[in-house]
Amino acid sequence: MTTLLILLFLCNIFCGSVDIPYSDTFNILCGGDAAKESWRFIILDSRLPQAVTALLCGSALAVSGLLLQTYFNNYLADPSILGISSGASFGVGVVMLILGGSVGIGSLSFSGFLAVLVGAVIGSLLVMSVLLFFSSLVKDSLTLLIIGIMIGYITSSVISLLNFFATAEGVHSYVIWGLGTFGGVSSAQLPFFSATIIIGLIGTILLIKPLNALLLGERYATNLGINVRHTRNYILLTVGLLTACVTAFCGPIAFIGLAVPHISRLLLGSSNHSILLPFTLLTGSVMALLCNLACILPGSGGVLPLNAVTPLLGAPVIIYVLINQRKLQYFN
Repeated sequence: MTTLLILLFLCNIFCGSVDIPYSDTFNILCGGDAAKESWRFIILDSRLPQAVTALLCGSALAVSGLLLQTYFNNYLADPSILGISSGASFGVGVVMLILGGSVGIGSLSFSGFLAVLVGAVIGSLLVMSVLLFFSSLVKDSLTLLIIGIMIGYITSSVISLLNFFATAEGVHSYVIWGLGTFGGVSSAQLPFFSATIIIGLIGTILLIKPLNALLLGERYATNLGINVRHTRNYILLTVGLLTACVTAFCGPIAFIGLAVPHISRLLLGSSNHSILLPFTLLTGSVMALLCNLACILPGSGGVLPLNAVTPLLGAPVIIYVLINQRKLQYFN
C-alpha cells in the first residue's frame, strides 16, 4: 500500500490537464530550470499542493470514518453522519448565499476564500458544540448517532431555504464549492492545513487501545478501565477537527470516509486497530490520490468534479458490504 501510495503521488505530479514533459517536471522538482515559467507554476503551485492535500484529506476522512464506525458499531457511519460536514456546509452557505462572500467579526473583515474558511469552521464548531452538549446528557451511543443524523437533516433543510432565497450567482458559487476539489489549498495555505490535519491524525493514534476495547462492547470496555464517555468526547473532537478542516478547504467530499474503512478491513481481514488504523490512513490517501487522478482523465477537455468520481469508487464497496453483511464479522 505504501508503494502504491508513492506511485500515485508521483502520477498526480507528473500527469495533469496540461501536458508537461516528464524531464521538465523532474527538473522543476529538483530545483532546475524549466522550458516555460508557467510549467514551474503548474508543478509547484498547483499539482504538488493538490497531491499533498489529497494525501492528507484521504487519511483524515478515512480514519474519521473508522473511528465512528467502531464507536457506534455501525458499518454505515461516516464523518457526515453526525452533521459535522453539514454544519460546515451551512456556514459556507451563510457566507455565500446571505453575506455575499464576506464575513465581519468585530473589527475584522474577511472576504473571498478566507470568508468561506471562517464560515465553514464556525458552522462545524456550532454543530460540534451541540453534539458535545448532548453527549453530556445522553449515555447511549445509538441515541447520540440518531441526534447527529437529525442535526444533519436540520442543517440541510436550512441550506435548502438559503438556496431558495439566494441570488443566482450565490447559488452557482455554492454549487461549485459543493462539488469538492483537492485544489482548494494553495502553497501558502498548505503549511497550516497540513499541520492541522497531522495533529488530528496523531490524536487518533492515541485511540487504538480504547477502540479495540470498544469492539467488545461498552460494558466490557468499562470493565477494562476505559472511560467510555471521555473516549466518546475525544472521538467527537478529533473527528470534528479533521472533518471541519477538510470540508472548509476542499468542500464536502463523499464516500471516502464511508468506504475506505471497509476496504481496509476486507484487505486485512482484521479489526485490530493496531494494524487497521495505520493501514486505513494509507488506504485513504491512496483512494484520494486515485480519485484526484481520475478527475484529470479528460485532459485538456477540463477537470471532473471530485464528488462525481468518489461515488464510482465508493458505492460498489458499500453495496458489497450490505449484501454480505452477515458474512462480514466486523464488529463481532
